[in-house]
Amino acid sequence: MEIDNYYDIVVEKLIGWSELLVKMLPNLVLAIVVLIAFVFAGKLIRNLSEKLLNRAINNQSLTSIISKVIYVMVVTIGAFAALTLLDLDKTVSSLLAGAGIIGLALGFAFQDIATNFIAGFFMAIKRPFKIGQVIHCEGHSGIIKHIGIRTTEITSFQGQEVIIPNKMLFQNPLVNDSENTYKRIDLNVGVSYGEDLERVRDIAIESVRNTPNINKNKDIDLVYLAFGSSSIDFRIMIWVEFKSQLEFLKSQSEAIIAIKKAFDKEDIMIPFPIRTLDFGIKGGEKLNEVFPQETMQVNSGKEANQ
Repeated sequence: MEIDNYYDIVVEKLIGWSELLVKMLPNLVLAIVVLIAFVFAGKLIRNLSEKLLNRAINNQSLTSIISKVIYVMVVTIGAFAALTLLDLDKTVSSLLAGAGIIGLALGFAFQDIATNFIAGFFMAIKRPFKIGQVIHCEGHSGIIKHIGIRTTEITSFQGQEVIIPNKMLFQNPLVNDSENTYKRIDLNVGVSYGEDLERVRDIAIESVRNTPNINKNKDIDLVYLAFGSSSIDFRIMIWVEFKSQLEFLKSQSEAIIAIKKAFDKEDIMIPFPIRTLDFGIKGGEKLNEVFPQETMQVNSGKEANQ
């Protein structure tokens, strides 16, 4: 008897579901059509957004991610619309609430990753640098090899591959050497207190006029900085064309060589550190040239007698 009752209940349920299915069949068909339409619309919008973003951003990885996000959003809207047509409003509300909670949890769990993605997005729009340019940021320097949505890869001047999170490049001061055609060489030099400073200035400026890659349209500036412990310090500033980091360093090296040669030729003293004993105003004098010969002989005699 109990088995018959269970059988009747099951049959009743199946009949009720069958009637409900027949009743909802038009809405079910319409929901499927709506979902398929949104899928095709999502693909169309994705392809269109890729073309537009490639023109605006010119970053393939970022363009791909944004277009895929747009596609998923369109399909998701279509799925919710299809569920609404099936009178599953409570299910839609539950899904939205669940998605909100999951999104919040993922946001906290992957905060750094999300920050890097957002930084990569804004950098792709602003374009502070390009592949092949030389940048310096937070102690890292090199040539940009790849710009990703989450990280940027550079090749250091020593040949090392360095992967930098986009958050670091976005939030910290960034120097882009390749944005400007010319870069200034600053050389700090010291000369003896006994030198004629005006003469030193003229000789130093003249010595670097043929520095490789020099910009002849800009003046060579020299300013005296301070009275140092063993020298009078000055800075000479030369503008050169920035072709690469190596070429810049070569120009700087040639300027140093030129100044040293000119000072040697003109007998201009670049003093040693204060630990060096200097006998004479210009430094490097011999004792027998500073003191009279008789004084040296008297002192030597006294030492011999002792």
